[in-house]
Amino acid sequence: MKTEEKMEYYENLISGENAEKFAYFRALLLEYNEKYNLTTILEEEDMYYKHFLDSVLGERFFKSEAKVAEIGSGAGFPSIPLKIIRPDLSFTLMESVGKKCDFLRVVVDKLGLQNMNIYNIRAEDAAKDKNHREKYDHVTARAVARMNTLSEYCLPFVKVGGTFIAYKSGDNAEILEAKNAYKVLGGKLETCDFYALPNGYGERNLAIVKKEKSTPPKYPRGQGKERKNPLR
Repeated sequence: MKTEEKMEYYENLISGENAEKFAYFRALLLEYNEKYNLTTILEEEDMYYKHFLDSVLGERFFKSEAKVAEIGSGAGFPSIPLKIIRPDLSFTLMESVGKKCDFLRVVVDKLGLQNMNIYNIRAEDAAKDKNHREKYDHVTARAVARMNTLSEYCLPFVKVGGTFIAYKSGDNAEILEAKNAYKVLGGKLETCDFYALPNGYGERNLAIVKKEKSTPPKYPRGQGKERKNPLR
């Protein structure tokens, strides 16, 4: 599918049959934003391109009926838009800020989304839990941390043969600099899918890291080491 056709396809998914749910999601974001500090992107067109369209553009990398974990869910990007257009996906959302978890529960309830589990937990703690470690077909994250740090948070959740799907900026330098981190954690960079959002809304990358072997038990290291001393 050509780039223009791909954009048109996903824009139709948002503004067509799913328009009502996306509009309701935006209304909830605006309603809860002041007290929960969810996003600085509030204008309708900005939110459409930077949050909604950007989130759904990764849809093709999620296999049918996959079990997905999202790390650092925040306001629910990319998980909520993906769930709206792909109800077959099952999501586990992990977020360390309680108020944001409260918001996510409201969205899931109001939009009637099924198979959405929300945990108020830090990724480095959840990754040590046998109920979560290496249990997911895909793990995704958007705007959480640099790739070498983010990989240590996310790859422990991916089952062998699954993928870590990271939404990143158009500059792929941090994706490439984390190649050794992927290797240490049992992964390998499979593809780096570059795209430009319409109307000058920015260049983006989807980094797809394949899980080839189990992550060593000591990762993630915890106590902030993932950020303070990222894998090189």
